[in-house]
Amino acid sequence: MGERRIGVAVDFSAGSRAALKWAVDNVARQGDFLILVVVRPEENYEQGEMQLWGVTGSPLIPVVEFSDANVMKKYKVNPDPETLDIANTAAKQKEITVVMKIYWGDAREKIIEAIDKIPLSLLVIGNRGLGKLKRVIMGSVSNHVVNNASCPVTVVKNNPDQES
Repeated sequence: MGERRIGVAVDFSAGSRAALKWAVDNVARQGDFLILVVVRPEENYEQGEMQLWGVTGSPLIPVVEFSDANVMKKYKVNPDPETLDIANTAAKQKEITVVMKIYWGDAREKIIEAIDKIPLSLLVIGNRGLGKLKRVIMGSVSNHVVNNASCPVTVVKNNPDQES
């Protein structure tokens, strides 16, 4: 039996879907908790859930709720159908608990915060495949997380040939 807390950094891009699929296929096992860590840019929200959870992040949102567009509208998050399919299928087939936690702010810092506050047993994160120069100029979330995380981190590179 598992009972580990496996985090997957998700931004609903092809790279994060590849990371989620990899985590489900290669790491998750019965009894584990799969926690999708979503970081939204910090904005001046006058209403909505960020007012309540801006500092600590949202409560853990079960897969049934984050599959509901009306619930996600409150958080200003719009999960793509492929990510929802992977999460729902994993919950049923692997018998794991799938939840989402949303943070607001800088992705590099908030993912590190999530690792420590949840706390996570391990984290899987996608990589957009930027070259060295672009990573230096733009900053790489995955590099920052690998260098500063207090748990094991696996970086999954998106393979465009395998996209559906």
